[in-house]
Amino acid sequence: MREALRQARQAYDEGEIPVGALIVCDGQIIARGYNMTEKLNDVTAHAEMLVITSAAEYLGGKYLVDCTLYVTIEPCVMCTGATQWSQIGKIVYGAADEKHGFTNYSKKILHPKTKVVSGIVEEECKNLMVRFFKTKR
Repeated sequence: MREALRQARQAYDEGEIPVGALIVCDGQIIARGYNMTEKLNDVTAHAEMLVITSAAEYLGGKYLVDCTLYVTIEPCVMCTGATQWSQIGKIVYGAADEKHGFTNYSKKILHPKTKVVSGIVEEECKNLMVRFFKTKR
């Protein structure tokens, strides 16, 4: 999760919403990234979407069954849908997203075999987001 936070800080420094993510497979980071919606002018360029694409390319297949997604903020419905289609094995996130997080809608969006762990380094993840939005208002 510390590496995901480093990615989120890079997003923050670039004026992006500070969400960082990485995918680990067999104990190795195979993809890392952060939100790039402003830079790419693409509303789908969330950290999770970018690392899912990168991990699938790295592995040479679309399924990420044996992988873990680490992300600083709870994934939105779009990103959770992508994890469902990729059949990711586990999602670990830092802080809840009270407005847009998937748990606000339904946990049925998850693939049935996907495990979820939340609250990892929660305060640091949450505080980075709060600090970012305070500077925008």
